[in-house]
This record gives sequence, structure tokens and C-alpha cells, in this order.
Amino acid sequence: MIDIKFFRENSELIEKNSLAKNITIDIRAILSLDEERRHNIYEVELLKAKRNEASKAIGEAKKRKEDASTAIAETKEIGEQIKGLDDKLKVIEVRLEQMLLAIPNLVDDDVPEGKSDQDNQLVRQVGQPGESLSGLNHIDIGKKLGILDFDRSAKVTGGGFVYYRGKGATLERALLNWFLSEHIKNGYEEIWSPFIVNEDSMRGTGQLPKMQDDMYHTAADDLYLIPTAEVPLTNFYRGEMLNPKELTTKFCGYSPCFRREAGSHGKDVRGLLRVHQFNKVELLKFSKPEDSANELSSLTSDAEKLLEKLGLTYRVILLCKGDTSFASAKTYDLEVWTPGEPKWLEVSSCSNFKDFQARRSNIRFKRAADEKPEFVHTLNGSGLATPRVMVSILETFFDGEKLTVPEVLRPFTGFDVIEPK
Repeated sequence: MIDIKFFRENSELIEKNSLAKNITIDIRAILSLDEERRHNIYEVELLKAKRNEASKAIGEAKKRKEDASTAIAETKEIGEQIKGLDDKLKVIEVRLEQMLLAIPNLVDDDVPEGKSDQDNQLVRQVGQPGESLSGLNHIDIGKKLGILDFDRSAKVTGGGFVYYRGKGATLERALLNWFLSEHIKNGYEEIWSPFIVNEDSMRGTGQLPKMQDDMYHTAADDLYLIPTAEVPLTNFYRGEMLNPKELTTKFCGYSPCFRREAGSHGKDVRGLLRVHQFNKVELLKFSKPEDSANELSSLTSDAEKLLEKLGLTYRVILLCKGDTSFASAKTYDLEVWTPGEPKWLEVSSCSNFKDFQARRSNIRFKRAADEKPEFVHTLNGSGLATPRVMVSILETFFDGEKLTVPEVLRPFTGFDVIEPK
């Protein structure tokens, strides 16, 4: 969340940044509300000083055994005025917090200008887009091999869900196990987290209030199914003071992810391209402010190496301002080539949030016992999400007769190929 003092001093910069992210905020309304809040506080302080004087006069009158009823009545009236202003202040502060929570994070200076994904910049590409060996897409391949069933999942739940069957389920599990194993080798601590969180946790990472319509909410308990393990992993340290010697802290964690995809109308939702429930391994870091830029590069590299070892064609994209998410200061997307579609599909977004999430979640550290607390920087990225990786594997390695399992996955699957039943 943007600090109100910073907002006050940099309102034009914040407005320009928000517009660059295609978000409109009412600068004048926020400044007006902040001014009203400060004036209210000033009035309360004046009344409290006046009440103190009246209380002092009451004490002195009683010492002299004089009538203090006028001063007592005045003190009571002042107390009622203070209560009225305090009640008004609470309303103002709630409104102001809601407006500040709707302000997006500032983007880094080196994030390119642009309004949409058409303006994103290619950083590097590994491999060249090729044609499908079989001429089939992942839906047809999944049916032919008997490993994906979309019809029965639609019957049981609805559109946007899938059954993985037999060796397909084993392949999915192998991907997740291999992802985690690779990240643990790279120094990430594995965390198995809750898959349902409270409202404070969603607000802390920036999903609320911005993404309210995309969340699955259990009204009876006022809890949310997580859209990503980013939420429980980031909130692991919510409200805590971290030891600077432990920064950078690196977490990785598996979770199912639940997304209503309320804003996906008109987008390609066939098969595994856009689903409401999917599996993902998340990478998350808590770092010192001066280290976060380098940590973003290494986090992106950690996710990228998985695609390289799988033998997939992929590219790294730097998102422009208009395509950078609400909470992010800078984001690299990893996209794989899916020859059966044919198109590039995002399988990971690696982002530096700087202190944006830490402010909302109150995650701090002290460099020394006698120094003021600072907010940590948080970073995260998918390492990786499985649906579109699965699409790329099926469409890249199925030759029309059999699917050749990538070599790195074979110790986890126990088989080298998948053939039609």
C-alpha cells in the first residue's frame, strides 16, 4: 500500500504511474480526505487541551471548596465533542484506507512504456518455434493417449476443469515433484501451506480489493481459496520483524490454484489453456531493499532453467507498464511455444513487488537494534505452473504414435513413453 505521506508529496507521479497501468484514481478526492483527516485530528487535539484545562480548573475549584458545576458541564460537553470527532475520524480513515489500497505499485524506471502485451519486450529466446509432429493439439493428444478427460470433468464440476488419468496423472505429479526437487537444490525451503486463507492475507498480497471478482469465496467462513501459493507464503511472516541475517529468505511451495477467471471472457479457454483449478509450484523471496533487483534476476533464472532442462522452446519477456500487474514493480514472463495451438503461452510471471506487499502485510526488519525498522522487499514467481507446461510437452514430444517423456522426468514417472491404450 502507498504510504500517505509519500502520496501527499508525490501525487502527480502516482497518478501518472496509475494511468500507465491503465488504472484511474481520484487524486483530488484522496488529498481532500487526507486533509479532512488531519484537520479532524487537529481539532481533537485542541479539544483535549481545552478539556485538560477544564479538568485542572475543576480540581482547583474543589480545593477551594467552590462550585465546579460549570467546569464539570463544560468538560462533559467537550468529551462529547471529542467522541463525535473520533467517530467521524474512524469513518474517514476507513474510506482513506480503501482508496489507498486501490492504488497500484509504482513501476521501476527501466520498465518499458506500453499499454498492453503487444508492447512487451523480448529479452531472450531459446529455440525456434516449430510445427507439431503430429498435427494435433493437446486436447486431441490427451484423448488419443487416454490421459486427459475434459468431458467428465465438465459433467462433475463444469467447464474449466480436467481429469488427469493413469500415466497423465503420473506425469502431472512428476512435474510437480521434479520442480520442487530442483528448487530445493537451489536453496529454497519447501513450505506446505494452507490452501484457504482469510481476508487479511488476500489484502496483504494485493489480491483484494482489486481482484475480488476472480476469487472463490466461502461466505459461511469468510475465507478464500487461494489463487496462488504466493498468498500463504508471503503472509507466513505477516506482522513480524525479520532477522536481517536471514535475508534473503527463499521459499518454494506447491499448491492447487483456484481462479474464477471472471475477466477472461473472449479469451481462449480451450482445454488446459485457461482453467479454474490448476497445480503450481511457487517461488518466493524476502530480501533487503538493495538486493531485490538481483534477486529478481536469479528467481527468473531458477524458473527458466526448468524449461531449458525439459527441452522446450521458450522465451523471456519484460512486461511493459500497461501489462505489469497491480502489485508488481517489474515483471518478467516466461512463455513456452506450443506447436499444436500454435502460440506462445505464459507459464510463469516473476515479479519484484519491492515494499508494496510488505507495507500491506507489515513485514519488516532491523539492520541493527538501535536502528529504525525497514520494510522488506518481496518477490515471487511460478516455478512452474503445470497446465501450459503440459500443453507444450504434449504438443512438442507426441509424434502421432507415442509421447516421449522428457528425460529429466523419467526418474519421477518410472516410464519413458506414453502410448495409446
